[in-house]
Amino acid sequence: MNKTVFISLPIEDLQTVIIDCVNSCLLNNKQTQTPTDHPEQLFTIQKASEFLSLSVPTIYGKVSRKEIPFMKKGKRLYFSPTELMDYLKGDRKKSQEEIIKEVDSFLVKKKKPNQKPKK
Repeated sequence: MNKTVFISLPIEDLQTVIIDCVNSCLLNNKQTQTPTDHPEQLFTIQKASEFLSLSVPTIYGKVSRKEIPFMKKGKRLYFSPTELMDYLKGDRKKSQEEIIKEVDSFLVKKKKPNQKPKK
């Protein structure tokens, strides 16, 4: 059952109602959108070699030994900058302080409850 309603409003009030409705819709739409404005740009082998400061043949060697993360589409290789950065961080050496903290933490966990600490 359709109902028709007629409202008498001054034009300024009608404009304000329309603007408020549009702004509300835009605000709700903006909150539900997923951020897909900037998808990750993939590197070619040349860009990856520049990024890692390695020669192209060295990159090919690492790819063939599966030492480096890569994607292959047809005959082309692609590299994710994020994955390359994680690859670089994976070989990070721990500082002396970090090693000591890990050893202390390990020893505390291994200590038996009734065992007295050595002096």
